[in-house]
Amino acid sequence: MTDTTIARMHGRRVWDSRGRPTVEVEVHLASGFTGRAIAPAGASRGSNEAVDLRDGGTAFGGMGVSRAVAHVNGEISRLLIGRNALQQAAIDEELIALDGTPGKSRLGGNAMIATSMAVLHAAAGAHGMPLYAYLAQGKGVRLPLPEIQIFGGGAHAGRRVDIQDFMVMALGARSFDDAVAMTAEVYRAAGELMKEAGKLQGVADEGGFWPAFASNEEALTMLMRAIERAGYHPDEDIGISLDVAASELGRNGRYRLGLESRELDSDDLCELLLGWLARYPIVSIEDPLAEDDAEGMKKFTAAAGSRAQIIGDDFLVTNAVRVKNAAAAGACNAVLIKPNQAGTVTETKAALDAGKRAGWGTIVSARSGETEDVTIVHLAVGWDAGQLKVGSFARSERMAKWNEVLRIEEALGANAVFAGRAVLPRLA
Repeated sequence: MTDTTIARMHGRRVWDSRGRPTVEVEVHLASGFTGRAIAPAGASRGSNEAVDLRDGGTAFGGMGVSRAVAHVNGEISRLLIGRNALQQAAIDEELIALDGTPGKSRLGGNAMIATSMAVLHAAAGAHGMPLYAYLAQGKGVRLPLPEIQIFGGGAHAGRRVDIQDFMVMALGARSFDDAVAMTAEVYRAAGELMKEAGKLQGVADEGGFWPAFASNEEALTMLMRAIERAGYHPDEDIGISLDVAASELGRNGRYRLGLESRELDSDDLCELLLGWLARYPIVSIEDPLAEDDAEGMKKFTAAAGSRAQIIGDDFLVTNAVRVKNAAAAGACNAVLIKPNQAGTVTETKAALDAGKRAGWGTIVSARSGETEDVTIVHLAVGWDAGQLKVGSFARSERMAKWNEVLRIEEALGANAVFAGRAVLPRLA
């Protein structure tokens, strides 16, 4: 039998898609198998998510990770060497106990999630299986419906527009390959339209076009034009998805739309979004209200939940207890799953399972600060999440993930099943 004992660990500083330091961890088993993973980083962050440990000071704008890497090579290695890599839950529990803080701020959420995912990769390797197959444990899997950014805004684009992500979902696709090919045409059409309008000014953090618009709604009308120019029918072929990231717009039930120089209360913001839902083929809205506006989230879900997927991100921070409580309260009908928000693989899976028990949509998601690491693709497929969000259809840290799904789809061959539009609550 293959020896799955952790024999050696190594942490190093690597770099993310913003050119900022992040943490990579390698876990070496006694049998010779190695697992490797890299921690991503978000710009729009919920206040209750796991905390990245940064060095502070002047180097790299305070974003250095030498302390987090030192924890991997010191305390974390001493804890885990000699442990069985197959015992993921026990290892994650020991990591949490070693850190000893509610937000994983002592060891660093970045050090912990990179370690946890690296252990998972090592275990899959020891079984001679792709990670998605190891996670599936013999159960059937589906290729996820992709949610792909066309225009980037909010904290990902210098707040040029207030809404953080204007995305598309290929509702008419019959396979994952179809879905990304359809999106490629919409992305290309959007670029042509921006160029013709004299608005082509580069791309935002996640690869979507820089939003050179006079209003938030102008981005929606441009997106509609891009869908039609690509030869598709809005709603029938392509749906629109928004990430409002409302926690970035305000607090205490007050929201500031800087682009339009106006302030809204919770009811006003709900009314604005409901108006967009009535006029555009919007099938999904993420964080429509702020993380501290639970009443607003409940009201909006009651008003819009039968028409669109209402996703909690900052509101739920990949936390099983928060998902369970939100489901009981009638807030949201879907949860965004970000491993680094939770800090360990086990906690990430618990949040996804809580969403499934509630009958919600589950969307595995990347962060705005990403790398070539493709772990989340395997989580989305192996855990049968049904949906995947990794940013736009540009930049290699994004394309690495879309391309990995294509490889998995090809490997599955005749057994490949595409989740498609049925994973969206209003379209099921």
